[in-house]
Amino acid sequence: MSTLSELKERLALYKETERRILTDGQSYGAGTAGVDRHKTSANLAQVQSQIRELEQQIAMHPEAGGRLSHSSAVFGGRR
Repeated sequence: MSTLSELKERLALYKETERRILTDGQSYGAGTAGVDRHKTSANLAQVQSQIRELEQQIAMHPEAGGRLSHSSAVFGGRR
C-alpha cells in the first residue's frame, strides 16, 4: 500500500496534468526541416478517472483516518 504522502503527490501530478490538458489541449505538433513531430498528451477522461480513484484512496487511507463504512439492508421492515 502506498503511503498517504505518495498518494497525495500522485494526485497533485494528475491534477497538474489535467490542468495542462484543459489549458493547452490534448495534442500538439511541430514540423521542421521535413520532420513532423507530434505529441499526444494523456487522455482527459483517463486522467480524471485516476484523480477520482486517488481521491478515494486518500479518503480511505488509514493515515487519513479513513475507514470502510457499511449499512444494513432491512427487508420487510424486520431485522
